[in-house]
Amino acid sequence: MDGGEELRLPLLKPTGTSGFGAANGKDERKHAVSFRISGIECASCAGSIESEVMKLNGVKSVTVSVLQGRAVVEYLPDLVNVQDIKKTIEDAGFSVTEFPDQDIEVCRLRIKGMACTSCSESVERALSMADGVKRAVVGLALEEAKIHFDPTATDTNRIIEAVEDSGFGAELIATGSDVNKVHLKLEGVEHPEDFDTVENALEFVEGVNNVEVDFLGKMVVITYDPDVTGPRSLIRCIEESSRGPAHYHASLYVPLGRRESEQQKEMRMYRNQFLWSCLFSVPVFVFSMILPMIHPYGNWLEHKIHNMLSIGMVLRWFFCTPVQFVVGKRFYVGAYHALRRKSANMEVLVVLGTNAAYFYSVYVMVKAWTSDKFEGQDFFETSAMLISFILLGKFLEVMAKGKTSDALAKLTDLAPETACLVMIDDEKNVFSEEEISTQLIQRNDIFKIVPGSKVPVDGVVISGQSHVNESMITGEARPISKKPGDKVIGGTVNENGCILVKATHVGSETALSQIVQLVEAAQLARAPVQKLADSISRFFVPMVVVAAFITFLGWFIPGVFGLYPKQWIPKAMDGFELALQFGISVLVVACPCALGLATPTAVMVATGKGASQGVLIKGGDALEKAYKVKAVIFDKTGTLTIGKPVVVSAVLFYSYPMEELCDLAAAAEANSEHPLAKAIMDYSKRIRQTFGSSADHLQEVKDFEVHTGAGVTGKVGERVVAVGNRKLMKTFNATLGRKVEDYISENERQARTCVLVAIDGKVAGAFAVTDPVKPEAGRVISFLHSMGISSVMVTGDNLSTATAIAKEIGIHKVFAETDPAGKAKIIREMQKEGITVAMVGDGINDSPALAAADVGLAIGAGTDVAIEAADIVLIKSNLEDVITAIHLSKKTISRIWLNYVWALGYNVLGMPVAAGVLFPFTGIRLPPWLAGACMAASSVSVVCSSLLLQSYRKPLNLHDQQAQNGHS
Repeated sequence: MDGGEELRLPLLKPTGTSGFGAANGKDERKHAVSFRISGIECASCAGSIESEVMKLNGVKSVTVSVLQGRAVVEYLPDLVNVQDIKKTIEDAGFSVTEFPDQDIEVCRLRIKGMACTSCSESVERALSMADGVKRAVVGLALEEAKIHFDPTATDTNRIIEAVEDSGFGAELIATGSDVNKVHLKLEGVEHPEDFDTVENALEFVEGVNNVEVDFLGKMVVITYDPDVTGPRSLIRCIEESSRGPAHYHASLYVPLGRRESEQQKEMRMYRNQFLWSCLFSVPVFVFSMILPMIHPYGNWLEHKIHNMLSIGMVLRWFFCTPVQFVVGKRFYVGAYHALRRKSANMEVLVVLGTNAAYFYSVYVMVKAWTSDKFEGQDFFETSAMLISFILLGKFLEVMAKGKTSDALAKLTDLAPETACLVMIDDEKNVFSEEEISTQLIQRNDIFKIVPGSKVPVDGVVISGQSHVNESMITGEARPISKKPGDKVIGGTVNENGCILVKATHVGSETALSQIVQLVEAAQLARAPVQKLADSISRFFVPMVVVAAFITFLGWFIPGVFGLYPKQWIPKAMDGFELALQFGISVLVVACPCALGLATPTAVMVATGKGASQGVLIKGGDALEKAYKVKAVIFDKTGTLTIGKPVVVSAVLFYSYPMEELCDLAAAAEANSEHPLAKAIMDYSKRIRQTFGSSADHLQEVKDFEVHTGAGVTGKVGERVVAVGNRKLMKTFNATLGRKVEDYISENERQARTCVLVAIDGKVAGAFAVTDPVKPEAGRVISFLHSMGISSVMVTGDNLSTATAIAKEIGIHKVFAETDPAGKAKIIREMQKEGITVAMVGDGINDSPALAAADVGLAIGAGTDVAIEAADIVLIKSNLEDVITAIHLSKKTISRIWLNYVWALGYNVLGMPVAAGVLFPFTGIRLPPWLAGACMAASSVSVVCSSLLLQSYRKPLNLHDQQAQNGHS
């Protein structure tokens, strides 16, 4: 890459970072910005601009060109921003005429402490309001945030501060420049001069974008361009930079998986907190619930210390206090931050409930200590056990949430850890072998794959033959034959032969990495159905607090005026205490967390499960749209058909030699990417071999032109050649005689496509091309009809051929001879009728239709453009996965609504019971500690409900099995 392009990375936008150094243990990230300035007439003008700008704190260098009228400024964004620099230039009396549009950088953060959808909304709001942040998306179930920001206005440290100011923890996972980043552990590097030497050496390596040195950890993190350099070259560079007697050594350092380690850490935290809570709560429970019921063993608890203050009361207070204020500190912190940002969450409810129970109990204890007649019941067990049950619920919830990304973890684990790197001579004989980490593989490396081992990265076979099992990526059950020139995919398994493979895609560019990135992005995306939970969460907690207060008054006031029988009040309680218990129960039984987890956990499981079955769903939005699909439009070539047409017959209409006709047609089609063009070229090659010609060289075509939906034209030698359909022939006034029409009709009845060849305005011959229909096409169309979904074929092929194929597979509606714009128009017309339309296609010409459809499904073997435009990618190129995608979306949305019913059901049914609605009639009441257990169970039950999606099975396979069982 040249200097202007050196910051560009393959997948993400450029970072805008021009350098990365370290001084005194503190990172300094320099940015460079360019201004066009009018009014610069001489060197003194340039000098005055330079001197004024250099006065700004944080500006490192200024270069002003008098001839170009341009200034380039290097600065530290932590200390100064672009607007300040621009204003300083203008204050110096010059006009800035060209101000750069800054690149947007992307970073991902791990967010800690989110409990419900209210929390995720608060984080998203705090991020969106931060200076320089253009867009922020927060995923509750994933516990991550993806932020698009202007690197000239802010940086990741300030973004993390914005999250922490809103009351949550934040940790940087990755930035846009992490696409190709390697961590190296340094040895022999002891002094600051050594670090400077290593840093300088690396910065001069072509292809290195960023160098970040960690003095304390003795590590260096390098961002690089894989087209130019790679990890092994960087290690060699460090070792060659050794100075004096010191010998530097670098080795690969693999950081632990962030998500897994964070989940393990969170699980340990909740487990430890629960165990500490139990250590104190169990004695409280024993002293309040068990021993008093066992005479005479519990009588000692009633012994009075002073006045009415008993030993049991003091012991309960002693054991409860650490639970309330030490173990329960996290609830206070969370509630404080929630109230500070003018919102309310689960922590607010917990703090209100436990504090009401605890401080009332303290009041009872003080009153008993000061009075010799007072009789009251303390609720210390309510406070302690409530916190214990909620911590247990959180522990179980984190464990369950960890399993929602199991499918993604399995995908990531497909790639092997090591590879056998080889060096070969000109005859492709191996003369050295070395086992290295897969992360050290560079583009164009050659590695050996023995039978039974996995392919480390994407590449192309250069020597040997074998069969490779690609079922984990493509779903193809049978091993695929591989010979020199064939592509192999990282993570697939070599079955029998030994092959040498050259690496073509490494790191984040491999197919496996792209799949993982796509699924991760999908899991972060918010489904529209989530809006229901978001809208409810805004008033949920305030509503619960009001309901609890009304419940308290509803029992307390009638109790004061004697409006219900005194025998309703349990022994050792009074009316106030009964009312307080009902109020606390209402506070703690309601759980906003379950509602917030209903959608994201289901989407996480569904997208992960879909990816493991070869269906990549790009987020909750695609899932929700696919659920509503009522019509599926299919492209023909490569979608309903195998996509590898072959010429089955050729005919001459004039006295041209067959070899010459084939040569002219092949020459004209040489620049075309259409499958029919490749079929004609293959047939032409076979004809030449039949006539004994060994020349593979085709004549050069001039004035080549593609006529979309019709064919191609060009000048081959002195002859004007047109190869295409009837439409093309009519455009060039080539007459179709009876003989030609009969040949076309006969082949179209057999579902063959006729490609006509006109030479100098006369139809000289034709090729009959057939593209076999995919064996599963008929079953897929039939199953769609059974689901109440109509099927439509849209193709650029002629009507007769299209109709014949449609009839064969059961499609009743066909649009033929349609160009790409026409396909999109047909979709829009169907949408106007209120039909939710899905489009299935594979080629570049399908991308407008895929984008226009409500749901675009791209066949995985298709083009990158089609896959980019699609909402769902079918990796296996199997039409059955169209059914899988729609059916999985229906199952997922149904599961989301079931989760909502489950979550709301807990609250709708639990709150009245907690409020004591059943108490007057049945004597049933929900003690606060039991209400807390219900609250904890609601979140766990919703996550477990989502996890049931992991048992999803493909409907068409299931249908086939049922049919077979029926026959047997």
